Amino acid sequence: MKKYEPFVYACDAENLDIFPVKKIRTVKSPQVMQKGMNFRKLYFYLYFIHFLAKDNPDIIHAHFGPSGQRFLLLKRFFKLPLVTTFYGYDINQVVKQYPAWLAKYQNLFHQGTLFLVEGNHMKKSLMFLGCPEDKILVHHLGVDLENIKFVPRKIEDEEEIRVLIASSFREKKGIPYAVDAFGQFKNSNPQIKISLTIIGDSAEDRFGDRQKQLILDKIRRHHLQESVRMLGYQSHEVFIRELYNHHIFLSPSIHASDGDNEGGAPVSIIEASASGLPVLATLHCDIPEVVVEDKTGYLVPEKDVSSLKERLAFLVLNHQSWATIGSYGRKHIEQNYDVRTQIGRLEEIYDDVLSNRYGCL
Repeated sequence: MKKYEPFVYACDAENLDIFPVKKIRTVKSPQVMQKGMNFRKLYFYLYFIHFLAKDNPDIIHAHFGPSGQRFLLLKRFFKLPLVTTFYGYDINQVVKQYPAWLAKYQNLFHQGTLFLVEGNHMKKSLMFLGCPEDKILVHHLGVDLENIKFVPRKIEDEEEIRVLIASSFREKKGIPYAVDAFGQFKNSNPQIKISLTIIGDSAEDRFGDRQKQLILDKIRRHHLQESVRMLGYQSHEVFIRELYNHHIFLSPSIHASDGDNEGGAPVSIIEASASGLPVLATLHCDIPEVVVEDKTGYLVPEKDVSSLKERLAFLVLNHQSWATIGSYGRKHIEQNYDVRTQIGRLEEIYDDVLSNRYGCL
């Protein structure tokens, strides 16, 4: 940011080598950190009364709906405008699993100043929960295009075609369907040299472990042990490097049984398209705003293994189109998802909020 100085308030901090925040306020009390999560969340917001008085901010920007709702008391006390960004799970999963949050959100929608979402699908979802349309703005996430170079994809004679998946092992990522589609294609086209790389892993909870087992079962069922590389969790640096070692990016997100979904679109798709990779994804949430059908890649219905296989086959057999698809994708990302453009847009939004365009108190 250039016009605004960010102060980050958080329970604790990590990855500061990647996110070198200059001014960060965390809950440092060991006694508090040893308490249960609900107590920590309550204490977290009361704890920051001291810092709000000291920092004297012009605006509060809460990330995720529950944070916005919990900041309402501080908003009223300090008479500050409150902007809340929703990201996905907070729109669907939270309300489905904890219905009491629907009423809490009504309070947030009434008292909150402005709400930001990643795309128009998420905007409609927020309106469905009761948020007034005139309080919602679409603000795209941005990626650092200076550190993601565009490289047209091509393939040499007899070269192996490499497909990449990158995500945590969560139901909404749809990885088992991708492995099914890849396995069916490979086994029906043994003459084609093709491999699959999976970056990601279970977060060591029962939901992630279940997804990991499903993925491993699919690999065994299709006899893909020699064709699939599983790299586990990797740094963002490794992910970016691996983008350039592959020819196709696969991201078949779905609506999970617990209500979780992407809300907007995975940042990995934005970065993959920016690098020049053709993307094969699903008609899910705001992914169609990132992946332009038949231009920057292809979209198929959720959980549709047959269509995934068909489109994967089309991309593999028409590799001469990769450079054109990649070039269009890069331009699309440059125009709509460049982090510097989006930062400027966010600062304009803050300007509008502080000029009372949306009614701040």
